[in-house]
Amino acid sequence: MKKKTIGKVFTYLFLGLFLILAVFPFFWMISTSLKSTDAIFSIPPQLIPKIFNFDAYKEIWAKGDFLRYFLNSAKVAGLTTLFAMVVSVMAGLGFGRYNFRGRKVLQLLLLLAQLFPLVILVTPYYTIMSKLGLTDTHTALFITYISFVVPFSVWMLTNYFKALPVELEEAAMIDGCSKVKALIHITVPLAAPGLAATAINAFILAWNEFLFAQTFIDSVALRTLPIGLKTFMGQYTTQWNLLMVGAVVSTVPVVILFVFLQKHLVSGMTSGAVKS
Repeated sequence: MKKKTIGKVFTYLFLGLFLILAVFPFFWMISTSLKSTDAIFSIPPQLIPKIFNFDAYKEIWAKGDFLRYFLNSAKVAGLTTLFAMVVSVMAGLGFGRYNFRGRKVLQLLLLLAQLFPLVILVTPYYTIMSKLGLTDTHTALFITYISFVVPFSVWMLTNYFKALPVELEEAAMIDGCSKVKALIHITVPLAAPGLAATAINAFILAWNEFLFAQTFIDSVALRTLPIGLKTFMGQYTTQWNLLMVGAVVSTVPVVILFVFLQKHLVSGMTSGAVKS
């Protein structure tokens, strides 16, 4: 009994320490965003601001450019996620539900597409976009993000669709549904946990991407949020309060996405759906 108690204590201590390490950067980010410039550089550091200063929040929106960066990122990430989900659902259903010639080869090619570090793809992608006349456009970012979001999304959804019992589709077809209707009304809704996880992954990847956006985009009006945050970092000084405010604001869409999709991420929806 004592061994079990000691084991639980160490487990909770480890989880508590891990939680502190995971949460502290976000806490410090929010704390810094609410400090004045003098408080940011005070010694010893202030974990909690003595006076909450919201001037940085007002200033960052008053400048105007930050809102443009935010909307640009929302546009690119939203379109990337939407297109990736449509393509990945169809491809995932094809790989997960049907056996056809070349299926394994195509899956292998999708897997190989994930093995290349993104940094080595910048030059060939830039060359292609230059020849197509797409540099300094959001279209270049959209095409690029799709190329490395879709393969991973297809792999994720293929495994989810494989795990769903075929008996549910067969039961729906017995009741009068066509194959297509059974897939749309039965299989796809039951794969909601996989769809939610895939959508979040696609959105976060496109929302946070910096390297390709920095390479392709030259116009200030077309900058995305990660590039916009970089403007707060100068050669000799960094506007820490504005940078932290921008970081706080940039996490809001991701948090909202998690809040709306969390019920689908907690557990699968097919537990007990089929009687064995």
